[in-house]
Amino acid sequence: MTEQAGPGQPAPPSTADPRPIDPRVRIGHVHLKVADLERALGFYCGVLGFAVTQRYGPSAAFVSAGGYHHHIGLNTWESRGGPPPAPGTTGLYHVAILYPSRAALADALRRVMAAGIRLDGASDHGVSEALYLRDPDGNGVELCWDRPEDQWPRAADGTLAMVSDRLDVAGLLREATSA
Repeated sequence: MTEQAGPGQPAPPSTADPRPIDPRVRIGHVHLKVADLERALGFYCGVLGFAVTQRYGPSAAFVSAGGYHHHIGLNTWESRGGPPPAPGTTGLYHVAILYPSRAALADALRRVMAAGIRLDGASDHGVSEALYLRDPDGNGVELCWDRPEDQWPRAADGTLAMVSDRLDVAGLLREATSA
């Protein structure tokens, strides 16, 4: 019988597979529990610009960019009227929404600012630029774009040398107004 790991426990070493995961694997979508579906749609569609691809009555909706079946699922099945997760508890830290270009990220910043949504932070990670905020249910949201891989900072041994430097938010916003 194989020993099972409990919550928060690493898997026993005997179950580890030394082979890496297929590099083509991607995260397909995220599904969030929300307290108020219409309020969540107001943020993800009204502010960020996603489009509803399907609704399941008053309790769930799927939204996407570019006609994909869904990038984000939103539901109130177990959370209608519920409070945001308490600080100091486990759960989703943030979901990252990857924009195809710096100009597209700049447009997202313009939308967020026009809606009066406060940023929690903004960082230049060397490999990417990122804006951090909260959705109406307190879920962490990262809006980001990746620099081309040949521009990623690397240490002398070739490993990534990511940073968390201050992002020039005003400069990014200027890119939105000039596009």
